[in-house]
Amino acid sequence: MVYFIFLLSAVIVVYAAVYLNRFGDVISRKSTLSGAVVGTFLIAGATSLPELTTSLTAVYIDNPDIAVGNMLGSNVFNLLIIAVVDMIYRKRKMFNAIDEKQHMPTAVAGIVFTLIVVAALILPFDFSLFNIGIEMFILVGLYIAATRFINQGEEEEIDEAAAVGKDYSLKGAVTGFIITALLVFASGSALSISGDQLAQQTGMSSSFVGSFLIAASTSLPELVTVLVAMKMSNYGMALGSILGSNLFNLQLLAVTDIFYQKGAILQSLSSTHLPVALLSAAMLFLTVFMVNRKPKENSFRYAVPSLIMIVIYFAASYQMF
Repeated sequence: MVYFIFLLSAVIVVYAAVYLNRFGDVISRKSTLSGAVVGTFLIAGATSLPELTTSLTAVYIDNPDIAVGNMLGSNVFNLLIIAVVDMIYRKRKMFNAIDEKQHMPTAVAGIVFTLIVVAALILPFDFSLFNIGIEMFILVGLYIAATRFINQGEEEEIDEAAAVGKDYSLKGAVTGFIITALLVFASGSALSISGDQLAQQTGMSSSFVGSFLIAASTSLPELVTVLVAMKMSNYGMALGSILGSNLFNLQLLAVTDIFYQKGAILQSLSSTHLPVALLSAAMLFLTVFMVNRKPKENSFRYAVPSLIMIVIYFAASYQMF
């Protein structure tokens, strides 16, 4: 029954989050909230709502390993999506067609933010303010500063993605967004609770369940976005959606820490989260390398960095399992 509830919740989360993203885009285009910043925030929030709901529920049932593992694991799985898609479509040489100036600020910000989390996991000191880790204040402050340097071309890319599929009226989109958000909230909560039970009954660590099983489930909407972008040959949107979602997920760590009132949440974890954070940083470094190079190589040699990303992901998941 626990397996059934976990799988059913994962399926509902995926389908609901896809429609949540679509409704959110319609609202950002047809309402007075259609500015670039608000539109991007709405879409990012819609895509990341499954991660937030799952992590907040994990905090409520006092399982910080699942709460943080879900966020870090989602970032790693998002980068795996890009690596796998790049491998499958290696003849297109996706990264050769991407404008590095547009995506480098987001990628570098992702590395910096992830290394801050790594430092917080390594340092034995508990620096907190109002039971919130000081690293969370740093992450939010840097995120606000980083948005000044991130290219504003995301709104057009999101609008182009919305053109694929049925359009809705503003009233219908608002109603659909609210209903789907509630559905994501319920299924995300069920996913977290069943994941906690799964860890207890099978003997798997909560960090593994959160970082790989739940994280993969809540990241599948990003996979749909990337596949739509690849279908349109819009490689910039494919990479931008992943990098932007990863940045937003790290901000949601701060929200999770606010609700975890037993102290700084990163200081309450098992040691198994450090490899996941390091894995995320390593995969981001490889992504930066692929964005910056302009190789004249055959398809296989071109795809070697993506192959490395895939191998280290599954090696790390096996080690944690």
